[in-house]
Amino acid sequence: MAKKENKKTILKKESIDFLEKYLNNASPTGFESEGQKLWLNYIKPHVDESFIDNYGTAVAVINPKAEFKVVIEAHADEISWFVHYITKDGFIYVCRNGGSDHMIAPSKRVNIHTDKGIVKAIFGWPAIHVREAGKEETPSLKNIFLDCGCKSKKEVEALGVHVGCVITYEDEFMILNNNYFVGRALDNRIGGFMIAEVARLLKENKTKLPFGLYITNSVQEEVGLRGAEMITQTIKPNVVICTDVTHDTQSPMMNKIASGDITSGDGPVVTYGPAVQNNLLKLIIKAANDKKIPFQRAAVSRATGTDTDAFAYSMGGIPSALISLPLRYMHTTVESVHRDDVENVIKLIFESLKSIKNNHDFRYFKNN
Repeated sequence: MAKKENKKTILKKESIDFLEKYLNNASPTGFESEGQKLWLNYIKPHVDESFIDNYGTAVAVINPKAEFKVVIEAHADEISWFVHYITKDGFIYVCRNGGSDHMIAPSKRVNIHTDKGIVKAIFGWPAIHVREAGKEETPSLKNIFLDCGCKSKKEVEALGVHVGCVITYEDEFMILNNNYFVGRALDNRIGGFMIAEVARLLKENKTKLPFGLYITNSVQEEVGLRGAEMITQTIKPNVVICTDVTHDTQSPMMNKIASGDITSGDGPVVTYGPAVQNNLLKLIIKAANDKKIPFQRAAVSRATGTDTDAFAYSMGGIPSALISLPLRYMHTTVESVHRDDVENVIKLIFESLKSIKNNHDFRYFKNN
């Protein structure tokens, strides 16, 4: 088979290097600070100023003196575990921090984050030889456990491990067949990466905006959209475009009737639903059509399940929209996204901002 021609890419080598470093860094819910530092260091050359709120949401601002404010937003936190109970024999039981999946835990390597540094551990599981066919227990929060090589609770605690220590998986970034970015926590640090790339494009293209742009990397989405809820009160935006991941439904065991027909590589997903303001959605779709950016559509019956809801329903209602990135294997350590979709989400947000710029009557966003 003939080799495919290299397509023009907007992602530079430095961008991919940052993405790898950013994804490999741990930023569990409630403990996002190290990831936020990496993100701010990357984005600062492309913005005018930045700040971090009391709970760690990071905001980079272009044109901060403008009265009209537009937010582009992603969330920075990843699912994780907490140390919940240490047995007298030195085994550790866990509870969730966000929507962590107990089914994938057995045999995984983890990092326990302590004041003394990282403590290595593993999720143990009985060998196949000792399990009785037809009567095997499936993994659950009642039976998954960590082994950090200790024989007693006292030995565990001497390592610095205590109830409340946060636990993240060790799995790291990879590129699959030169097409897919793979790793843990693409949900949704890939979003933080994409909005940072929008800032880079604005700077490199010398795009002047007649509004203030607040590039927002929120914390605590995985436990109830809390970071977005808080930062809304600080920024008081006029328009919000959120980006998050959504389910690719083409892989085995996915149900298109339940989750829609979404394909990795076919473009960003625009969402229809009560939280999505219709005029803003139309502007985004027009930008996609005008610039020939491929996109897909999804519908939600009530909530989007993303930070879009927190922005849309605050402060009397903020015109908000959601541009999603198709992702396979959500909340596992092999979350996967197509690099073409990543580029097209970046392009679509960039072009949508230019469309807002060209619409000088900002009252447009006040009527549904």
